[in-house]
Amino acid sequence: MEKLRIVFMGTPEFAVGILDTIIKNNYEVVGVITAADKPAGRGQKLKYSAVKEYALENNLRLLQPTNLKDESFLEELKSLNANLQIVVAFRMLPKVVWEMPKLGTFNLHASLLPNYRGAAPINWAIINGETKTGVTTFFIDDKIDTGAMILSSETDIDPNENAGQLHDRLMNLGSTTVVKTLAMIEKGNINTIIQKEDADIKTAYKLNKENCKIDWTKSALEINNLIRGLSPYPAAWSMFSDKNEEWNVKIYESKIIIENHAHEVGSIICSKKEIKIAVKNGFIQISSLQFPGKKRMTASELLNGISFSEAAKAF
Repeated sequence: MEKLRIVFMGTPEFAVGILDTIIKNNYEVVGVITAADKPAGRGQKLKYSAVKEYALENNLRLLQPTNLKDESFLEELKSLNANLQIVVAFRMLPKVVWEMPKLGTFNLHASLLPNYRGAAPINWAIINGETKTGVTTFFIDDKIDTGAMILSSETDIDPNENAGQLHDRLMNLGSTTVVKTLAMIEKGNINTIIQKEDADIKTAYKLNKENCKIDWTKSALEINNLIRGLSPYPAAWSMFSDKNEEWNVKIYESKIIIENHAHEVGSIICSKKEIKIAVKNGFIQISSLQFPGKKRMTASELLNGISFSEAAKAF
């Protein structure tokens, strides 16, 4: 049995949960690699990644290369004398990096590969109405999320679950799966599975303003899935118009009402405490939303300070 000397690579909160579990299971982490500090907010102050914060708090050796092919970084990485690298929500690695350790470099991906390769697997699983998802560990190769699979763990997606809730559950599932993968590698007990290439494989495209916009001509189920699949971040959005004003509105929570009606698609129908948007097979009732310059609030809180006319539209 070979003692593992691990270099961990990651950036967001999701990666922190995995790193913390590795440390708590008494594996030796000889170095942590994360993104360079970036200016953020109105003051443009340098912001540390979640992984950097954790590494500093736990006195872990930290590297923040801007260029993964830089000779000085490669020398420093080599000097750590790691025999295994773990990647969780980082970036694409050059071959010279992922080939370096004797036991290889494996990645934890938040989907059941080969489906949902790409940047936003948690979001797209919900947006596409999946009832199951999971996590997969695999050895990195020269393409994105295509390497030989080591271990997969599956979980159900609750029909009312949003991306933030699923993110936290997959972080816990991923932590367990990574520790199981480490035990297998430590014992030399690895049987990988080559990913099958299939025309029906679903992709986890990078999220952008266009694919986060609500199309009110779609079914109530498709719209509701988009809203929960993008909540709490980056949030589904729509334009609202009324009384010669327009607002870019983020929508965080909604409910489906299946009902026949005579309203035009996109019509905003309000009572004292409810906001509903007419869709072709019923309504989307909005539970939580955010107007420009305001905090996130419930529909009833918003209606305390704003009223809509019968001509109000979402588009």
